[in-house]
This record gives sequence, C-alpha cells and structure tokens, in this order.
Amino acid sequence: MARRSKEDALATRNSLLDAAERVFLAQGVAGTSLNDIALAAGTTRGAIYWHFRDKADLFNAMMDRVVMPLQCALASVQEPTGGDPVPRLKKALRAALRQTVEDPQTRRVFEVATHKVEYVDSLCEVRERHRQMQDRVVGQFRQALLRSAEVHGVRLAVPATTAAQGLHALVDGLIQNWLLEPEGFDLETVGTKAIDAYLQGIGVQ
Repeated sequence: MARRSKEDALATRNSLLDAAERVFLAQGVAGTSLNDIALAAGTTRGAIYWHFRDKADLFNAMMDRVVMPLQCALASVQEPTGGDPVPRLKKALRAALRQTVEDPQTRRVFEVATHKVEYVDSLCEVRERHRQMQDRVVGQFRQALLRSAEVHGVRLAVPATTAAQGLHALVDGLIQNWLLEPEGFDLETVGTKAIDAYLQGIGVQ
C-alpha cells in the first residue's frame, strides 16, 4: 500500500508539472495561477501545495526535469580529457541546437523560460536561477576559451570574460530567435556557422 501511495504521489507530481508546462506556455508564468495548473491537471490546489511551496518552486521543478541545451554543453566542456576543449565545445553546442529543434519538451520548457517569464517579485527565485545558470555557462565558456588559447599559444582578440559573454549571448539569442519563428531558419546549420565564425573572430578555432 505504501509503495502504491508513493507511485500515486509521483504520478500526481508529474501530472502537475506536465500541466504547468502547457499552461505556462499558453498564458505566461506571471499570468498563470496555481488554480489554473490544478484545473489543467485535473486536481486541486491542495495537491499542488503538497508537492510545491509556491509557483516559483513548481517552475524550478519543471525546469529540473529537462536538461537544458546549454547544460549539456557545460557537461562536455568539464570532461577532464585534456587538450583543446574548443572542438568538444563546438560539438556540444551543435548538439544543443539539435536538441532544441528535435525534442518537444526541451523546446517547450526553453520557450517558457525565455519568452514566458516575467520577473515580478513572486518569481524572484526564478530570476535567481536564471542568473546562476548564466553565470555558470559564461564561467565554463571562459575557462574553455582560455585553455584553447593556451594550447595554441595565441592571445584572444578580446578579454576572456567578454569573449565568453559574447558566445553565450550568441547561442542564447539564436535559440530565442528561432523559437519566435522556427520556419525562419535552420537553427542547427545557421547556428553552427555563426558559432564557428565567432570563435574564429576571437582567435580560436
């Protein structure tokens, strides 16, 4: 009986997160109430409060279910394989673009996180999460670019932090613009060429 209760609780939690994805995407995060999510999941607000403290907690749990594209890139850069990390980084970024295109859940959650969040006071935890992830990505990009310059005995065309921030803005912007109009351009092809050109421009290949 206890095992069944745990399975039921997990099913309810997943149902709430599935509903949150759909309703956040349709109405925006600030414009969605917990009651909206409960109704979409076919349950009650009490069930939400059993699993989540508030809407920000539910949002962050929704994000935790999906490995976001740039998180995958981070994992590959951190692999202790030595040598120049930029080829691994380029491969990982291309895979991140492909994941965005091919995986519907990744696409939904990324769109919610980028186009459907209003950073009002009740969602300050969501803003902090976004900021922390951005800092992590930029930090890892910086390390990879510095290591690549060291391996090849070259100097970056701009300070490493500036180069890393620019790379993050490029990739993040490509994905956000593609989400606005997926038929507008081929994200993987265009993105890969743009990333290659950017890296060449700052002095690494």
